[in-house]
Amino acid sequence: MSLSKQFLKSRPEVKVTFAVEKEAAAGASQVFLLGEFNQWQPMELKRLKNGEFKATLNLPTDQQDEYQYCYRLVSEEGGESYDNDWAADDYVPGPFGRDNSVVRVQAH
Repeated sequence: MSLSKQFLKSRPEVKVTFAVEKEAAAGASQVFLLGEFNQWQPMELKRLKNGEFKATLNLPTDQQDEYQYCYRLVSEEGGESYDNDWAADDYVPGPFGRDNSVVRVQAH
């Protein structure tokens, strides 16, 4: 799993890309991203020809100095079959006994 950030100069946003490599997806036909940035509603990652899954979101940076969003990646059955994102900025305890991954964005 990977996480990358691109700060936009034209807008007060950060383009954040979430990816699950083919090996980490372990044959899944769908992977979903859930997080505070989308009210924990499942968002399907796009499956690429190489078997990788990706989704890109624009997260705001203009209303406060720093944002911290918890998120999880889940399989099509809704099971949390993936470990925490090893590229996450941090981990925080979740309400169900498992840690949530964290992405942080700061105003530039």
